[in-house]
Amino acid sequence: MSVADHTPSLLRNAGFVRLALARIISVLGNGFARIALAFAVLSLPGASPGELSLVVACQAVPQLALVLVGGVIADRVSRSGLMAASDVLGALSYGGLAAMVLSGHAPVAALCALAVTAGIASALFGPAMDGVIPRLVPSEALQRANGLLRVGTNTSLLLGLALSGVTVAWVGAGWALALNGLSFVVSAALTAPLRLSRRPRKAASGWADLREGWQEFASRQWLWVVVVQFSVVVAAMNANAGVLGPLAASARFGGARAWSLVVGAQALGAVAGAGIAGRTRVGRPILAAVLFTLPVALPPVLLGGGAPLWAVAVGAFAAGVSLDFFGVLWSTTIQREVPEEALSRVSSYDWFGSLTLAPLGLAVAGPAADAFGTDRMLEVCAVLIVTATLAALLSPAVRSLRAPQAGRPEPCDTGTATPTASPGTGPALPGTGAGDATPT
Repeated sequence: MSVADHTPSLLRNAGFVRLALARIISVLGNGFARIALAFAVLSLPGASPGELSLVVACQAVPQLALVLVGGVIADRVSRSGLMAASDVLGALSYGGLAAMVLSGHAPVAALCALAVTAGIASALFGPAMDGVIPRLVPSEALQRANGLLRVGTNTSLLLGLALSGVTVAWVGAGWALALNGLSFVVSAALTAPLRLSRRPRKAASGWADLREGWQEFASRQWLWVVVVQFSVVVAAMNANAGVLGPLAASARFGGARAWSLVVGAQALGAVAGAGIAGRTRVGRPILAAVLFTLPVALPPVLLGGGAPLWAVAVGAFAAGVSLDFFGVLWSTTIQREVPEEALSRVSSYDWFGSLTLAPLGLAVAGPAADAFGTDRMLEVCAVLIVTATLAALLSPAVRSLRAPQAGRPEPCDTGTATPTASPGTGPALPGTGAGDATPT
């Protein structure tokens, strides 16, 4: 491994800075929503773990069902414009959730409907976002850009999580959801002016676009193997973060404040992991990234095993370091190795595969906790994470894929966002849904 840092040049790139600010503000709001939504549902009269599973699954299902459509759209239109439109839809969704919770009239059916619209916004936003960074910074700066962006967003998430437990405990979940809605408005205002040109209009149909994206995706063994791995990992992580973790925290540690400490520790670890990965050159990035998935099993193991709160928080910190070390290497590789004109579609297959089992995990977690106990299901989540990760290491492409040779770094461009050279040149590397498909 070697370390290189040219961060100041990125901070002079006006387009990248605008994008980073938009993401930092939006993720700050998501920090509030991550805890607020779970405890808003649990605070409803007669609420059950099954109802919590239903609401969070309603957000995950459209995200899965429409992410491929989002990839096709993002490769045809202005990606920055699509991101801004998605932010507006997210603002309306969380604003509606906040209004219902604050009014005291929050039927589960209405909560589910707004959760669906929030999931649609995510489905459109994710693939577009993954295709923007390579058009803002040169290829040589991609790993540093991904690392710096994740440091900023993870720091913002940490702040949001730290404040959300206090907000939920003192003034209620409704105000935390309202702050998330406001963050989407600010993010849209920052993203819309990015000068990313509209994609060339294609004569081919959307189905043809999907087939082309699938060919790019399926031709890279390292890509689809790790996406299959993350379909299991993300399902287990979402079950823990969305249902089982809050249930265990409520039963054992007193509720929202304790759970916000655990999630905040993971966010703090993510800041450290992204900072390290953004400046570290790894010879076999996908091998290192997959191995770094193993500590993700620590939080459910410790929580299910009855460990004290401080130990669960330490495990969550280690998981955060691991996830974002993985995420930076994964995002950088797909941006380098996939042709720019197909990047959003390939990313959408990445997101689709990684999220395939997430709704099932969320839907099953609550009823399974009722039937078998929360601790037992947390242990099952940990076993699934470890098993899927070890299976991914059986792939020769995962073990052997090498990073490109280090070259002389180019200065970052200003904010005009002219296209960079196709990331598909150079030695094969490992790509962003798996890297970003952590629970939100």
